[in-house]
Amino acid sequence: MSQPRAVEGRGWHPGSMPELPEVEALRNFLGDHLVGHEIVRVLPVAISVLKTYEPPLSALEGREVVAVHRHGKFLDLETDGGPRFVTHLARAGWLHWKDRLPDGPPRPGKGPLAMRVALETGEGFDLTEAGTQKRLAVYVVRDPGEVPGVARLGPDPLADDFDEARFAKLLHGERRQLKGALRDQSLIAGVGNAYSDEILHAAKMSPFKLASSLTPEETGRLYEALRTTLADAVERSHGIAAGRLKAEKKSGLRVHGRTGESCPVCGDTIREVSFSDSSLQYCPTCQTGGKPLADRRMSKFLK
Repeated sequence: MSQPRAVEGRGWHPGSMPELPEVEALRNFLGDHLVGHEIVRVLPVAISVLKTYEPPLSALEGREVVAVHRHGKFLDLETDGGPRFVTHLARAGWLHWKDRLPDGPPRPGKGPLAMRVALETGEGFDLTEAGTQKRLAVYVVRDPGEVPGVARLGPDPLADDFDEARFAKLLHGERRQLKGALRDQSLIAGVGNAYSDEILHAAKMSPFKLASSLTPEETGRLYEALRTTLADAVERSHGIAAGRLKAEKKSGLRVHGRTGESCPVCGDTIREVSFSDSSLQYCPTCQTGGKPLADRRMSKFLK
């Protein structure tokens, strides 16, 4: 009997929620493992995870999965004639694939298990969430546009029609700092704290630079960094089992989560700016003309 392929991802940087590349890799993984199979049970363990009540979870049971989609950081399981199963893993959530699910229903408790989805083959997956802040969300809807977070998403930065002109139009008049603009899901879908650091490092730009101040050359440089950074991360994650994706993400980051280490481009020491609930990392030589940024703790600029 094959063993469950699930890894808890211990030691993962707490601020590194799954972003576009990891969710895209999960979409590919689930497409290979779910499409053509029937959902026989959906078992909520933490009732807070379910954000909708109609259609009920039971409406998914007996339905075949026909496609797996991604909307920004949301995963969307499409069923044959039934409702959609849409989930957002939030900061501390994850999906664990099991080649064979444990026998018997899961027991509610204080552990990380939030929901279990079982297939007719005995395979399936668990949704888990570590920590005390419970933000993992599951929606059962007839159309993914019924999910508020999906409805307000901006364009996908890896879409074929997301060209430099469209990117420039989005940034035109944006009087926010680049770090905050890149993370705004209603502006651009799928980029979070980690990859915004990586994109700005690749573009050699300060996270505090105003989006509206970019020259055409700088806009082009940021666009190229955005597309290349995300595409490279998606390529690195392709074919990796669900349980190993978090570790793969961490290994590919050049500045995020690497405070005090040497910049792989210039050798300068990577610095950090802390906020009330997150932090950013950057290289002074590559991004800010050699000047360290003020560490404005408790700042609300990312809110």
